[in-house]
Amino acid sequence: MSAPKIALLGAVVTTLFASVSLQATEALKSVGAGEGQLDIVAWPGYIERGESDKAYDWVTGFEQETGCKVNVKTAATSDEMVSLMTKGGYDLVTASGDASLRLIAGKRVQPIDTSLIPNWKNLDPRLKDGPWYVVNKQTYGTPYQWGPNVLMYNTNVFKTPPVSWSVVFEPQDLPDGKPNKGRVQAYDGPIYIADAALYLKSAKPELGIVDPYQLTETQYKAVLDLLRKQHPLVHRYWHDATVQMSDVKNEGVAASSSWGYMVNGLQADKQPVASTIPQEGATGWADTTMLHAEAKHPNCAYKWMDWSMKPKVQGDVAAWFGSLPAVPAACKGNELLGEQGCTTNGFDLFDKIAFWKTPQAEGGKYVPYSRWTQDYIAIMGGR
Repeated sequence: MSAPKIALLGAVVTTLFASVSLQATEALKSVGAGEGQLDIVAWPGYIERGESDKAYDWVTGFEQETGCKVNVKTAATSDEMVSLMTKGGYDLVTASGDASLRLIAGKRVQPIDTSLIPNWKNLDPRLKDGPWYVVNKQTYGTPYQWGPNVLMYNTNVFKTPPVSWSVVFEPQDLPDGKPNKGRVQAYDGPIYIADAALYLKSAKPELGIVDPYQLTETQYKAVLDLLRKQHPLVHRYWHDATVQMSDVKNEGVAASSSWGYMVNGLQADKQPVASTIPQEGATGWADTTMLHAEAKHPNCAYKWMDWSMKPKVQGDVAAWFGSLPAVPAACKGNELLGEQGCTTNGFDLFDKIAFWKTPQAEGGKYVPYSRWTQDYIAIMGGR
């Protein structure tokens, strides 16, 4: 996301929340002894302690150093994260941009004091003051990882990478001569409407789509029409990373939106899988570790936020998840990520990614997220 885009979005978000009181509950003035426990809501693969692969463990060292026992609740979608944080009982959440602003507006998270996080100095300047976590000049969390939503494809079906998202949106024969019906997947989340909008931005320029998260009624109708046309093609609306990997391995799925995490896992399993970012570009996510407004273990939470911004931790997470570190120094000298890991995962594509954000009506100009939620549920149900 370019600097002008970030500035514009920041102005919009500031206006949106100007009337909302966003005061935190009894913020820490200094970080003291840990409370012995830390409860985190996270995406699958984001908090690893070596149980999946002994080489990938950034939890054990933290627990040994701080005495804070880490408990993790994985969530498959941003909506699930918002629901869990609303119910409470957690200290931190690794929220994407389509959840973070809802959490701020709902007063479920509190501002943090970056002066209490020594490793804040390592932050990628491109992520500094991102409007998905900085509102009214208050910082709501520490950037964790970012990346694009890639087009994953079967290399036995596609001998050369597909150049367009049309392979998952439009009925067609794939390069192996067989139809794509029942062989593609779509994401099980309303934010996927933006993927369809991004495709139509290029496929139907006459619609005048500028921002895939800000759709007029006319643009929105065209996007929903596309998604309804896609429905008969879809093998499954995925949200579980493990299930998607199983579908690609066993169910004949040839192409789908996906994350580097699944691509890496399937490649490690010697599956004929690769990924690409098509000519239309890609949506993506910039995830932020956010502190619950009523966190029971704030000292451990601050210790984790600082720990998470260490170059070694950032590089290990990026290597495991197939993502990009929020700390550029992580791209060099990390044994697991390798010297080309950041380049391979798309470190230089930052300005080409349409990062997830919560759609806002802006006085009725655009279709709000509440409509996205209702309509996408209907589409997945075949309506």
